[in-house]
Amino acid sequence: MNHTEFDTLFYNFNNIKIGVVGDAMLDTYWWGRVERISPEAPVPIVTVSKREQRIGGAANVALNAKSLGCNVHMLTIVGNDGDGNQLTNLLNKSEINTDYLIKSDLRITTNKIRIISKNQQMMRLDAEMTNAIDTQEENNLLLQLTKYIQTEKPHIVILEDYNKGVLTEKIITEAIRICHSNNVLVAVDPKRKNFFCYKNADIFKPNLQEAKDALNIVQDELNEDFMNFIHASLYEKLQHKASFITLSEKGVYYNDGNESKIIPTHVRTIADVSGAGDTVIAVAAIVYAATQNFQLMAEIANIAGGLVCEEVGTVAIDKNKLLAEAKSLLIK
Repeated sequence: MNHTEFDTLFYNFNNIKIGVVGDAMLDTYWWGRVERISPEAPVPIVTVSKREQRIGGAANVALNAKSLGCNVHMLTIVGNDGDGNQLTNLLNKSEINTDYLIKSDLRITTNKIRIISKNQQMMRLDAEMTNAIDTQEENNLLLQLTKYIQTEKPHIVILEDYNKGVLTEKIITEAIRICHSNNVLVAVDPKRKNFFCYKNADIFKPNLQEAKDALNIVQDELNEDFMNFIHASLYEKLQHKASFITLSEKGVYYNDGNESKIIPTHVRTIADVSGAGDTVIAVAAIVYAATQNFQLMAEIANIAGGLVCEEVGTVAIDKNKLLAEAKSLLIK
């Protein structure tokens, strides 16, 4: 691709409609400084100077998609509580549609509170429920998904699993069936619990450790033959269109059944890896929906994941910065 083609591609992101289904949460940050140890216990005293709340979990995937200019809907179940209201407000302020979001009296909204001093995380406090949503909530969410697809006609839906209970086996299998019956692409970011429920997805994006754990593989190696073996093992169980596996600091790997490649990461100054996976799946889904090109999908998503690791905390990708980096690194 040349400069003009990249400009056109990124402009066309504005025409992509995308739905995100999964475990949305709040990311809360308490920033401060440490000057002494508590006299009550051998722990540091953090003098809090700033508090901030950001969109997290599956909602951060939606935020990344919105940052690239897409039309985005968030489909999830959160608690009917203050944190749920705050998360909904943050989504709306970010112009992420919440018309199909469900609030439940039976759950609390996940809130991860991080205490940070001098850009170092000192402690994390998690307020959450991880039990699966009940049958009625499953039916309500699937009804909302069906309405969303029939009304909005999205190009792609991302299933973003954080093992917090929204993506049950029923939700996963029915969501993929509903999407494909309406010619909607499906991208998946799985977790271990329901790893092999995501059959027939278009893009299956675990990280390498998740894939190895699920397949009971203990070898500690990284080459294309080994990765091709992992893809074949996954495909035997999932019958998915393409594997897209993140390799931490080593980059990413993709295999669409015809082509496969390990794409090395680009040198970065890493500040924080929080939320990098959210960025990668969002960018991958959007690029694939726009181009149907798995290699280009992997190349651009790899760059995006590295870029957000240069920032502290969970942040969304910057569209202009990603475009500039893609031109710089991918145009020969």
